[in-house]
Amino acid sequence: MADNNTITLPDVGDFKDIEIIEILIAVGDDIEAEQSIIVLESDKATMEIPSPFAGKVESITVKVGDKLNLGDPIATLSGAAAKADDAGDSSPKDEPTSVESQSEPEPEQETAGGSDSPPTAPEPAAPSAARTDAIPGKTLRPHPGAGGTELTSASSKMIHASPSIRRYARELGVSLEQVIGSGPKGRIVKSDVKAFVKTAMSGAAPGAPAAGGGISISAMPEIDHSKFGEIETVALSRIQKISGAHLHRSWVSVPHVTQFDEADITDLEVFRKSLAKEAEKKGVRMTPLIFLMKAVVTAMQQFPSFNASLDARGENLIMKKYFHIGIAVDTPRGLVVPVVRDVDRKGLFELAAELGEISIRARDGKLTPTDMQGGCFTISSLGGIGGTNFTPIVNAPEVAILGVSRSKMQPVYIDGEFQPRLMLPLGLSYDHRVIDGAQAARFSSFLSQVISDIRRVLL
Repeated sequence: MADNNTITLPDVGDFKDIEIIEILIAVGDDIEAEQSIIVLESDKATMEIPSPFAGKVESITVKVGDKLNLGDPIATLSGAAAKADDAGDSSPKDEPTSVESQSEPEPEQETAGGSDSPPTAPEPAAPSAARTDAIPGKTLRPHPGAGGTELTSASSKMIHASPSIRRYARELGVSLEQVIGSGPKGRIVKSDVKAFVKTAMSGAAPGAPAAGGGISISAMPEIDHSKFGEIETVALSRIQKISGAHLHRSWVSVPHVTQFDEADITDLEVFRKSLAKEAEKKGVRMTPLIFLMKAVVTAMQQFPSFNASLDARGENLIMKKYFHIGIAVDTPRGLVVPVVRDVDRKGLFELAAELGEISIRARDGKLTPTDMQGGCFTISSLGGIGGTNFTPIVNAPEVAILGVSRSKMQPVYIDGEFQPRLMLPLGLSYDHRVIDGAQAARFSSFLSQVISDIRRVLL
């Protein structure tokens, strides 16, 4: 028996004063049982509240920004009936329906973006049944949570958009499956649809990098962490701000792949320690990093694509004839990467002296911008701290970086028996636009051989 019913907030768990961030229905809408009517946002998540009844919306007693608690009224339906399962309705719920069968709510206040609209595309002919001709393999069905329609496909992508946004997208002939939402929890707003249309009209592919080479990413939401306990706010250092922005740009603009390998440094360590007394007389420290620098240069000479950079348009490869190696240095103010120039032309003791001097200036904050420019390849060594492996971020515009972890003694099967060998873990991250997997594997294997037998740098 149908009658008027008031929809109230059901038990949604241990939450109080939950804010309404979107209303998905309008007065005059005919809605189905279990259709979402409002969206709430708690400290932990967003949730859509469904109607327990089917009927026509007579009144809405809430607005965006209101805070609800258990039992608070939301809307009133006329001709309301219990959901089909309870009423014994045997009609199939997934039967495709005409777009015409859905009510068209009036455009509502947008949460982001302007109110101006671009010219609309010609109105498509109204289908008499489910739209199966527009996009192969996809069918227009009633959206179960917002009173509009959505494209469904094998991907079953969940689309979060209000009825007015769905109507706006339909008028422009836009598939919401292809639109990236910038609203709360990925919800699509009008500005997202307009941006999609603008991108499509410009001839760029949806989701393509912006002119500057980056990716359009919605900002992180502001969170009041003090709600969860005591906090202290500490400002980032200038170095952290600069390096953070650079690392983020490199991460989102460079397609990273990391190749892992190991190098047997047993013999190298014997040779390095044999030079310790001579190095001490010269006032320098002969660290393993010196040998790694020479080994990397030898590998770059063998594989020139690792000593290159893409031009700004990504259309040409700039091949470098010099060998400048960046060394990541941990300082109290953050990570810096000073560059040691012409590593191929310098001997071990000269490199040891230069690396020691530049590391001191880095930790004292006395590096100049020139000291950190012109690198061809970067080495980041965490061996003195620990760890088994890590994936370093390419220091763009370079195309590769070597991550070095702590060496450890391992049994290695040689000549029919296990022998204790000192093994060094290596992680080679590279720009997949320039270097493919086979090249990286060959470079890594060759580098490992050079490190294992440092005499190869003389070849």
